[in-house]
Amino acid sequence: MPDSQLVTDSALRTIKMESEAVARLADHIDQAFVLACDLILATQGRVVVTGMGKSGHIANKIAATLASTGTPAFYVHPGEASHGDMGMITEKDLVIALSNSGTTPEVLTLLPLLKRLGVQLVAMTGRPQSELAQAADVHLYAGVDTEACPLDLAPTSSTTAALVMGDALAIALLESRGFTAEDFAFSHPGGALGKQLLLRVEDVMLTHQQIPQVPPSATLAEALMEITAKGLGMTAVVDQGVLSGIFTDGDLRRALEGRPDIHKVRIDSIMSQGGKTIGQHQLAAEAMRMMEQHQISTLIVTDEDQHVQGVVHLMTLLQKGLA
Repeated sequence: MPDSQLVTDSALRTIKMESEAVARLADHIDQAFVLACDLILATQGRVVVTGMGKSGHIANKIAATLASTGTPAFYVHPGEASHGDMGMITEKDLVIALSNSGTTPEVLTLLPLLKRLGVQLVAMTGRPQSELAQAADVHLYAGVDTEACPLDLAPTSSTTAALVMGDALAIALLESRGFTAEDFAFSHPGGALGKQLLLRVEDVMLTHQQIPQVPPSATLAEALMEITAKGLGMTAVVDQGVLSGIFTDGDLRRALEGRPDIHKVRIDSIMSQGGKTIGQHQLAAEAMRMMEQHQISTLIVTDEDQHVQGVVHLMTLLQKGLA
């Protein structure tokens, strides 16, 4: 069994060292960082991020973060680039190359090819005097004093610093572009945010013959037949296309207390006036919020003149993953 105190001390030391490495990055958010952002924003093509080994893993993540926050980007393995994947890079693109040492052979091999294409290069290294840093149009310093690894060998603090610098770059670009939550949702249509920001009431509402509705002159018996047929536990009361009210199981319980003749009593005498409504272009998430707030399971969808256009049910929203 490991010594618990040794394990704890090691973990805390690692966290402390990496936190300090990240904090020191603030001193290097300078004019070079601004210039890198300017070059990326002006790029007509895509941002190609590359790196080898652990830097390659970080480069892959940076590319994914850029792509999901409004900067079209992808990762290219530098070794594969020398064996055909260089064709993925065009003269309209910009390359971000990661190498803590700035001397990674697989990355340096690409430099003459990038220069020949006229591609602009942003280097992210821990050595400003390295060959990669010197060859770049812009150099971003992401160096660390020492790795968290006690042997000062395994990339730990340096990869964390590079990752944070990449995130800083992505978020600065996001804000410069005016990238919105809805823009983000378009990049994440399968996620919870995508469902909340992309799904509209019109996408989930029941329409036409699916809408439970009766005229104000309908009897309670006729309304109950409509409720049973449509299976939503309610019916809209509609007068020439315009919503007059709503009749639910709660209204039914209150009505039955007076022991009415269900074949004679008119629905407009026992319905709830108006009813909770929503517009078809509103977010489905807003429909969910209204249902939760008012503790109801159905909303009538109307236009500005209260013409009934559909009905949205809680079960449909739950099936769409909005809960």
